[in-house]
Amino acid sequence: MLGGGKKVERGNDRGTMLGRAVGGGEASMSIIGPGMNIVGDLVTDGTVRVEGRIEGTVRAGKAVVIGKGGEIVGDVLTQDAVIGGRVQGTIVAESRLEAQATSIIEGHIRVRSGHLLVEEGAVHNGQTQMLDGTESLALPAPPRVENSTES
Repeated sequence: MLGGGKKVERGNDRGTMLGRAVGGGEASMSIIGPGMNIVGDLVTDGTVRVEGRIEGTVRAGKAVVIGKGGEIVGDVLTQDAVIGGRVQGTIVAESRLEAQATSIIEGHIRVRSGHLLVEEGAVHNGQTQMLDGTESLALPAPPRVENSTES
């Protein structure tokens, strides 16, 4: 359930799911359960746990946790990332990235120097960019989609 059981904003016509709980606190967690498949972007101010599959960009203000059965085909942008499953895309972790032994990462990793933990058995095919505290990690914000009515 998105937003910890609180009212959740719906996305736009391009398939973006907004996981910002209306009136919610910082402790909200969104869970994409096993067997769930989302096509489109997911945005939340809190944490998202992925046990299913997402095709699209995942932006989480606090953390992204991917269980060993979880998969994201797209970019991951967050403060903290714990990867136990599969990611095909760029991972940007502003604070910390943990690649667990069961993880398979196919794509670029951008993380602060000294804030990357890779367990034995983890697989990474791609580049790793370790940045110091003065460089920006973030990818550019996605273009804002305005709903328009054609006459």
